[in-house]
Amino acid sequence: MERLDCDRMFVAVLDAGSFAAAARRLGTSSGHASKLISKLEADLGVQLIKRTTRALSPTEVGQAYYERVKTLLDEFDALDASVRNASGAPAGRLRLTAPMSFGATQLVPVLLAFAQAFPDIQLDVDFSDRVVNLVDEGFDAAIRIGKPGDSSLIARRLCDVRVVPLAAPAYLDTRGTPHHPDDLISHECIIDANFRDPLTWPFRRGDGTTLLVPVAGRLRFSNGEACLAAAEAGFGIAYVPSFIAGPSIRAGRVHPLMPDWEMAPHGLFALYPPGRHLALKVRALVDYLVTCFRGKPAWDEGW
Repeated sequence: MERLDCDRMFVAVLDAGSFAAAARRLGTSSGHASKLISKLEADLGVQLIKRTTRALSPTEVGQAYYERVKTLLDEFDALDASVRNASGAPAGRLRLTAPMSFGATQLVPVLLAFAQAFPDIQLDVDFSDRVVNLVDEGFDAAIRIGKPGDSSLIARRLCDVRVVPLAAPAYLDTRGTPHHPDDLISHECIIDANFRDPLTWPFRRGDGTTLLVPVAGRLRFSNGEACLAAAEAGFGIAYVPSFIAGPSIRAGRVHPLMPDWEMAPHGLFALYPPGRHLALKVRALVDYLVTCFRGKPAWDEGW
């Protein structure tokens, strides 16, 4: 199996463009990656990679070896996946990336239940608002909110994610309650820098009318929980995903605004790279998530 590890690392290094990126992709260190490549070159008796201080590139024989061994590894992985699928036993390490706030508030309980149901799968989950490259960084799947930007990935829609304009009763008593999106121009708004266009809030009415409203305010956070806390404290109107705001709305600490003008919902998606044979562990996770999030999300209940 050590030769197989060497070949996998060789392909990963050329695909990722560096030892460090390949090591992250395969879950090891840069030093170990370098040792595997050196061992492969020693076993074959040829130099496969030209190394400089700034870049690396395959030698002529390295390029020929890469093209052949990559095909063989793909065939090996397809065979391995088909056998595992036939056995009906999802297993192995599964690397998943997901947004920080959604992961902490909603995804963890689902993943713990999934881990209980599939004891042979080792979950390795990275909660981060950074949009990672699944292939380059070695992730099997991703959970993302909003329209997927990478068309090369397969996307399974799990549910809608509502984003709600809201404010505390104390703020509304002092500044008045907006009844139309255009009223926000005269209000203090709390800006969430995580959104693609944080200074423009989109609205949609039941008859299909849409509006893009410019907003402004002196508080700006790159975190939904922080925006909600500022709204609860009476600093203004915030634009917060309902999976964060639900408990606060149910408790009456903030009130949702302009129900006739619901902001266009975002989609919650499970993304994974395409392939002839989807690994059974990934299929099991995606199917489990589809089942758990089907229908009206639990965080929208009760208000």
